[in-house]
Amino acid sequence: MPIRTVRDGRIAVVTIDRPPVNALSFDAYDEVAATFRELSADPDLSVAVLTGAGGKTFCAGHDVKEFVTLTPASAHAQLPRVCAAFDAVQQCELAVIAAVNGPAIGAGLALASLADIRLASSNATFALPEIDVGVLGSASHVMRLVPQGTARLMALTGRRLSAAQALRAGLVDEVHRPEELMAAAMALAEEIATKSPPAIRLCKVTMNQLEYLTASDGYALECEGTEQLRHGRNAAEGARAVLAKRDPAYDMSLKG
Repeated sequence: MPIRTVRDGRIAVVTIDRPPVNALSFDAYDEVAATFRELSADPDLSVAVLTGAGGKTFCAGHDVKEFVTLTPASAHAQLPRVCAAFDAVQQCELAVIAAVNGPAIGAGLALASLADIRLASSNATFALPEIDVGVLGSASHVMRLVPQGTARLMALTGRRLSAAQALRAGLVDEVHRPEELMAAAMALAEEIATKSPPAIRLCKVTMNQLEYLTASDGYALECEGTEQLRHGRNAAEGARAVLAKRDPAYDMSLKG
């Protein structure tokens, strides 16, 4: 199976495992979509960490061998499978952390871009090389994170950014030594997983909507979310814990 999932408490580690460079076939996209939909529906989970197997490549994008035989008709039939995979990652109600442990190329960069938070190893690189094989893709996801000029430069030239360049551009949030990357990603996942599960999920859903709203409309939506969360059993626990100078003892059931 090209997509492996291991659960650890409220955290799921999702690994792209398709040697030699974790490139994705159309069938693998189907697995990505199914995996993230399943995780999103699991009330016992709060965080997903997405990474690549082998320690050298996060995801080299779409398997180029499939582009050789791609016709207008097959593109029309198959490319929605890619869109479905990307949508499943973005719409997953868990907090999604990408642990980018090597090159994130094309569709691999899109997957990382759709995570909520991106941690990269210092040897990671980032590129949109679709132009080199005569197709388009993934720039729309990268444009959410970096300046227009950076996204257009990447899309029109296929040039790679180093981890340091990606950090400066805002494409990634942290850079770690390769041997420390997964520990940092898991520590962040564990920190998030201590929060109220209903609040994590509603925060994720709300943040996805905030991208497309004005600040005023967005804050009104957050206020609606706060009102909704006040009905749950965890409603006052965070404030009580702050006042008592202790860690919160949240009810970790989805009902809150």
